[in-house]
Amino acid sequence: MTHSRIVLIAHTPLASAFKACALHVFGEQAADVLVVDVQPDHDVATWHAQAAELLQGTAEPVLLLTDVFGATPFNIAQNWCDWCAQNSIATRVISGLNVPMLLRAITYREEPFESWVERAQSGGANGIMVVSPKAAPTGGWQQAVRNSYDPDHNNHHQ
Repeated sequence: MTHSRIVLIAHTPLASAFKACALHVFGEQAADVLVVDVQPDHDVATWHAQAAELLQGTAEPVLLLTDVFGATPFNIAQNWCDWCAQNSIATRVISGLNVPMLLRAITYREEPFESWVERAQSGGANGIMVVSPKAAPTGGWQQAVRNSYDPDHNNHHQ
């Protein structure tokens, strides 16, 4: 079965670490996630040919997940996004990569493209929490639990 492609582009070693996490959670379902660990001395032009090499022949939608908006990995992702558009491949870049975003991207990759992108983005945003200590009745500490903001209850607290 073919499905949407996920490419992780981040400062080294983050992309590989995120894939390792995905493999831990999903096993073989995450095996085809592509990884680009960007070294400090890499520049955007170096990666243009690699986009063609990795994505050539792909007709499936591509979601490029990157760590920091405006940094070199993001600029590489934006370059790849433009390459995909020129080759009629549906693609988006989401910056701010975190584990909930990646888990959502893998879980919902069979959905229609725009819905899939929205789920990945909202999973990342909803996965960011500020938790304050809360005194337990016994005097100990417990973590505050938040309610799901996903009306369909698909959040799974990711």
